[in-house]
Amino acid sequence: MKAALFVAAASVAGVALLLAQSGGDPLLEGFRNVEVASVADAMEQLYGQKLYMHHEMRPVFTTKFAGPAVTVLLKKEEHKDGSAASQGMLDAIDAAAPGSVYVMKLEDGADIAGMGGLMATAMKARGFAGAVIDAAVRDVPQIRKLQFPVYSIGVAPSTSVNHYRFAGVNVPVTVAGALVNANDIISADEDGVVVIPRAKAAEILKKAQDLDNTEHTMIPFIEKFRSIREAVAKFGRI
Repeated sequence: MKAALFVAAASVAGVALLLAQSGGDPLLEGFRNVEVASVADAMEQLYGQKLYMHHEMRPVFTTKFAGPAVTVLLKKEEHKDGSAASQGMLDAIDAAAPGSVYVMKLEDGADIAGMGGLMATAMKARGFAGAVIDAAVRDVPQIRKLQFPVYSIGVAPSTSVNHYRFAGVNVPVTVAGALVNANDIISADEDGVVVIPRAKAAEILKKAQDLDNTEHTMIPFIEKFRSIREAVAKFGRI
């Protein structure tokens, strides 16, 4: 795509879909078009690694995106310093490149909202591909209205202010059971979220595309012969 940044929102059969795309990186374009399940299978088959986030990481609305990770860590601490103690998580938004995925880890954050409508507005304005929050989120109506893709482990009305401190940007974080390093590729769809180590991305993408193609070839075979057993025997995929 020639444009440096393209953001398109579409609704198909009542399902909202937002794709944030940045040009110049064929790997990212590839992961935007391959199924997350195939990526997860590819990593496990190639490297024996399970680099997908656990089942509690779910989207605020149905979406699909891929982009490089900008990681943010907040550590739990009760204090009275207000929002100044969290300023770094906001600075990370303003400093990130278009197409990034904001990946936030809050220690024991299941009942604390890591982000809400204001941060989602800023991320969309900056051209982020999406956000993945290992905590709760709030302001869900605003996020849905914005059609900005957000994954989280739940929804809560609470705030992190005075309960957490910013502890680092672009540092390794374990998010919903998966290790994420800065600039790893995050790919997400209705099946969940996977983390693709940048150094292995090209091989993983090729394998995932092959798995996708095989599965999509199997579907008409199964419909024609009405046998999944014969399809698996022929194509070696399930």
